[in-house]
Amino acid sequence: MTVDQSWVFFILAATIVLFVWSRWRHDVVALGALLACVLTGLVPDTEAFAGFGHPAVITVACVLVLSHGLQVTGAVDAMARRLLPATSGPVLSIAALTALGALLSAFMNNVGALALLMPIALQLAGKLDLPPGRLLMPLAFGTILGGMTTLIGTPPNLIVSSFRAQSGAGHFAMFDFAPVGVAVALGGVLFIALLGWRLVPKRSVPTAASFETGAYLTEARVKEGASVAGKTLGEIERRLESADAQVVGMVRNKFRVSAPNPRRVVEVDDILVIEADPEALDSVLGDLGLRLEADVPTTPDKEKDASRDTDDNAEKAEDKPESDTDNVLQELLLMPESTLLGQSASGLRLRSRYAINLLAISRQGNRSIKRLRSTPLLAGDVLLMQGQAEDIGEFARDYTCLPLANRAISLADRSQANIALGVMLLAVAAAAFGLLSAAVAFALGVLAYMVLRVVPLRSVYEAIDWPVIVLLGAMIPVAGAMSSTGAADLLAQVLMDNLAQGHPVVLMTLLLVVTMTLSDFMNNAATAAVMCPIALSAANQLGVSPDAMLMAVAIGASCSFLTPIGHQNNALILTPGGFRFGDYWRMGLPLEILVVLISVPLLLWVWPL
Repeated sequence: MTVDQSWVFFILAATIVLFVWSRWRHDVVALGALLACVLTGLVPDTEAFAGFGHPAVITVACVLVLSHGLQVTGAVDAMARRLLPATSGPVLSIAALTALGALLSAFMNNVGALALLMPIALQLAGKLDLPPGRLLMPLAFGTILGGMTTLIGTPPNLIVSSFRAQSGAGHFAMFDFAPVGVAVALGGVLFIALLGWRLVPKRSVPTAASFETGAYLTEARVKEGASVAGKTLGEIERRLESADAQVVGMVRNKFRVSAPNPRRVVEVDDILVIEADPEALDSVLGDLGLRLEADVPTTPDKEKDASRDTDDNAEKAEDKPESDTDNVLQELLLMPESTLLGQSASGLRLRSRYAINLLAISRQGNRSIKRLRSTPLLAGDVLLMQGQAEDIGEFARDYTCLPLANRAISLADRSQANIALGVMLLAVAAAAFGLLSAAVAFALGVLAYMVLRVVPLRSVYEAIDWPVIVLLGAMIPVAGAMSSTGAADLLAQVLMDNLAQGHPVVLMTLLLVVTMTLSDFMNNAATAAVMCPIALSAANQLGVSPDAMLMAVAIGASCSFLTPIGHQNNALILTPGGFRFGDYWRMGLPLEILVVLISVPLLLWVWPL
């Protein structure tokens, strides 16, 4: 083993450990791996960022924009209304929902497909009287399965195609993945609909009622001589931080203000609605000069917001009521592309900007109101918001949050929806018939979106999942270092000598299983980038066609069914479904075994060695 190979193995091992640990985001880990390869001389300095111009990276970015266009124009909503049965039993409903998720994810970003169908799944769960998880896990798995059926269905397929091109065999075509991928996806959907959903554990879910916010809302009157009299609400909240408390409302002269502005000055006899653990609150109320009045009703959505305070300079009790619309409690799921990730509530200025309150956070089934102001938010968190529906909706749109409630179908512009669908179909056709490369075809589609105003210009770049782009751009040169140093050849030799013993079919199956296992614990695009050089080297050493080996990697990278961390879709359903980390394998393990049983003979038939 050479020094360069030793460095590659060390960096690769550290990268995999950090991916699995999930302490840092995948794009941060991948960028660190790339820079480590540059500093150790494995990747030339002049080629360090060549991966960001790779056709696979460009194609992924363009597909994300085109997918966004299908979402915002209502084209997918219209399709869902036509294809999903209005009344049916659980088997047919789950089959239709899962199949639709698979179909959509074949041509659009699978996270977007899940986000579009998740509210429908929750609504179906209520109609069928099933735990939400028994609809959400089939939907998540279906969107993952659908991605393996086309070139653009998932980033690993594009990575696999690019490695085939580098080997001199040319890119895979748009539907080269379909013969095996469609059979595997169809078998997976049938298994999920007939048996798999019954294996999903019944778990309680974090509905608005389960947060039990009523037990933590207390009214306290400002007494004569209180130290807080004459202070702003912002100053009072800073004093309440030690008790993990916040002011969520205020009553003055019989007018109730929800989400009062932090600049409002408190006066004697004002009543503050404080959210906190009562045990912690008792220790600070006396110091503030507050006297407990009565518990706030446990249904804050019935309270009238008679004086919404949205004026940054509103500090007087004489403010006139702006609306008497009922407040609502709304759960919002934090999406992976949200700009809220890593931020805390203290920096969002929810009251002054949106006139809403953050009442609680649910993370992996743990519901808490403590440390709300300082808790960094993560993808998959469920936020319990209080305020008027339009204000919460504006917040959700601004920060890419998914409402977990029956959403009203927006009145889409049919002409724009038809344009979006037409552009997408033309781009797919141009790539499928070889008229243009995938990157150019979908880049033209994005340009058409921009010219025809299908997507607002400001939203084009917002639609791109930049962490995925950075991940791909960084891992491609790292994978190249595996090939150039001979590290991939060495790993392939170890697999052949110690496990496959020179049998191509056994080696292909091993590649499928190893890739599948890695993708359960690390990003699937990164898994594909790591395994493709090994697959190519193994094929070269055995003197067989590399296509079956690369397709095995593609299938394996699209089968993350055992854990919530292997794929973003699995992570997104963790909290809404009330799942635990160990719940996924109950349906995921038999599904992965089924994938192996279906794909191995089909790979040998469609892509003979």
